[in-house]
Amino acid sequence: MERNLLLRLSYDGARYHGWQIQNNAVFVQQVFQEALFKVTSEKPEIKGCSRTDSGVHANQYCISLKTGHTIPCERLLNALNHFLPEDIAVQDCREVPMDFHARYSCLGKEYIYKIWNEPVRNPFLRNRALHYWYPLDLSRMNEAAAHYIGKHDFTSFCTSDARDRGDMCRTVTRAGIQRDGGLVTFTVAADGFLYNMVRIMVGTLLYVAQGKLQPEQIPEILAARDRTAAGPTAPPCGLYLNRVFYGEGPV
Repeated sequence: MERNLLLRLSYDGARYHGWQIQNNAVFVQQVFQEALFKVTSEKPEIKGCSRTDSGVHANQYCISLKTGHTIPCERLLNALNHFLPEDIAVQDCREVPMDFHARYSCLGKEYIYKIWNEPVRNPFLRNRALHYWYPLDLSRMNEAAAHYIGKHDFTSFCTSDARDRGDMCRTVTRAGIQRDGGLVTFTVAADGFLYNMVRIMVGTLLYVAQGKLQPEQIPEILAARDRTAAGPTAPPCGLYLNRVFYGEGPV
């Protein structure tokens, strides 16, 4: 009997070119599929919850796949982790209804972006956080970030890409930035995200911190629907897919 499985992964994306398989690079999906084949001798179609770009990490990445194999979820989890490299791990595996789809059943996602805000770099955060050594005014940045919340057209915060043509409106439910020692973390949750949306949000907040933009200009940037109106695209190294939300809440 065929089963539909939901697996929750975490991975360090530093040496990968994102999740989805393409040509001439190493992708997380490819490595996962190779491990799955070693365990089940199957090559099922794997549904990922999201695209992640080169160098982007995931504290939580969800996939669904249908299999005729009878291996129990706990044994599958352990077997996959045996064959996966150390920078990818399956954290959870469970059976879900047959109509469940990791992407289309998703109600929202939460991303975080990490900034190491000290004069001296932290070697343990290499490729895992943006090293930004200038002072950051978090109060000013949070004033700007508050304008992200709500339903808006985020064309100004999207790198032009054929995959995102159509409805550019997204509803952001949370956006804020906080400090823990030298580590500054931007957290944003929404019902969906456009290509490079979070990284452009961060780049725009850094422009606000630099005084190149004022917090009250964010609504104008949104209304412009013009990528050139916003700040730069922050590097991928600080970005993490943090949580994925389904009907019962975060997985």
